[in-house]
Amino acid sequence: MLDQGEVFMIQHLWRQGLSVQAISRRTGLDRKTVRKYLQNGLDPPVYGPRKPGPSILQPYFDYLQQRLRAYPELTASRLLREIRELGYPGAYTTVKCYVRKIRPEVEHGYEHRFETPPGEQAQTDFAHFKVVFTDEPDQARVVWLFSMVLGFSRHLFAHYVLRQNLETLVRCHVTAFTHFRGVPKEILYDRAKTNVTGEDSEGQVIFNNTILDLARHCGFTPRACPPYRAKTKGKVERPFRYVRQDFFLGRSFRNLEDLNKQLSDWLGEVANQREHGTTRRFIPEAYQEDQAALLPLPQMPFSSVLKLERRITMDGMVSVGGNLYSVPDTTWRRTVEVQTLADEIRIYDGGRLVAVHEPLDGRGRSSIAAGHRLYPPPGNSKVQRYDAVADQPMGIPGEQVTTRPLSVYEFVGARLASAGGGTE
Repeated sequence: MLDQGEVFMIQHLWRQGLSVQAISRRTGLDRKTVRKYLQNGLDPPVYGPRKPGPSILQPYFDYLQQRLRAYPELTASRLLREIRELGYPGAYTTVKCYVRKIRPEVEHGYEHRFETPPGEQAQTDFAHFKVVFTDEPDQARVVWLFSMVLGFSRHLFAHYVLRQNLETLVRCHVTAFTHFRGVPKEILYDRAKTNVTGEDSEGQVIFNNTILDLARHCGFTPRACPPYRAKTKGKVERPFRYVRQDFFLGRSFRNLEDLNKQLSDWLGEVANQREHGTTRRFIPEAYQEDQAALLPLPQMPFSSVLKLERRITMDGMVSVGGNLYSVPDTTWRRTVEVQTLADEIRIYDGGRLVAVHEPLDGRGRSSIAAGHRLYPPPGNSKVQRYDAVADQPMGIPGEQVTTRPLSVYEFVGARLASAGGGTE
């Protein structure tokens, strides 16, 4: 664009009688430029956007509009394939830009909060955390936070575990019910494999058999939230962020036991003592109403078992869930039956109970029960097999020499000597 001085010069030369071509030669400007400024006077020419030409997509406008009115969620790539079959030769970007302009807006309704009466429902889930214990500063561990929250009061039970499996899930349920001193009438689950195994031909949810056994034993009804609808379990999923931000971050923990001890203190002193931000009720007061409406705890402990067959190792150990559990040295069968309960592991040899262990958390740990080790381990054993009776002398049971004081042997020798003298 020319400045005012150049425009004035063009007008001055024109008034002196010079032609457009002469002005162009003298000023070095293009003849078209000279002519434009002569037509506009001293005002600079106004340049506007070019008028758009016909779009290559125009023959397909009606088709695209009809398809999006009928199916507003169709993707631009899907529509591109369809109109290419009709002869469209253009690019994807043209279709995408046009579809963005004409796609009908989806009306988003307000979120409706679903509240339940006291004792009616609890929601449960696991959350993933990563922690470095001060007892093991060189190793980062993954721990899982099990959480169960009562729907009416929002009272929260939470406990960290090292594994997210079925046995751990059952143990956490039993511990949560004991903490609540009752059982909610229904529990809402997501569709993790530990909870749901699939759907039948009619679309009905198929729960894990152990979850169903636990539900029958305790009296609650299991329910599964719709797939890909995380907001259905918002009462239990929202506290995970609260636990992470208000408790977990910025703290140090020696080990898993210390982590759960600090979590328990925080739950009792902070999380379950506040006014809930959504319900605007004080959790301790609402919790009393929840407890009064809960189902009573079952009189008998839950005894549903998961039965497995396992081979005994050369060290006299049985592997269950990544951990090792001992059997007595007198166990001769190479294959035993393992029954995993909520709070213990039982090992049977030919139908005879030979070992009972408390389940171990994590992996790579071992449990050796007292009295299981009468003999020393093999030379290549990696498992420490000695216990209090391992200091006894080696030998076949019943043929071991009893340890006696030396005075006993002196007395016996004297009697033998006197008896020999009398016979002579």
